Amino acid sequence: MTTPTTDGLRLTVLVGECDTCRHRPLYSEIVHRAHAAGLAGASVFRGIEGFGSSSLVHTSRLLSLSEDLPVAVVMVDTEERVRAFLPEVDALVPEGLVFLERCEIVPRPGSDDAAREGRA
Repeated sequence: MTTPTTDGLRLTVLVGECDTCRHRPLYSEIVHRAHAAGLAGASVFRGIEGFGSSSLVHTSRLLSLSEDLPVAVVMVDTEERVRAFLPEVDALVPEGLVFLERCEIVPRPGSDDAAREGRA
């Protein structure tokens, strides 16, 4: 039997670990606003090496002086909810890469999505 899926949209925001908003890490502010907006979920992933528009390579290697490592904030929900959240991202992230990807959401038993669809 094939597991039913729903169409979704994944929003990924790439910022620097040292970027801040209101004296709080920018990645944390994005997660808290996504939660307040009712998005299904958000996770933060810390990169070990990368570069962006500055062309400066940031790395976690022991001898490197860089501490501003790349951070990816990944959020997934329906296309409607993700697109409604984009103005928040635009206001928070003046620099950095923001991209959208279509995805399939596989609801898990006991998850909020399964409960909304009457399958929990």
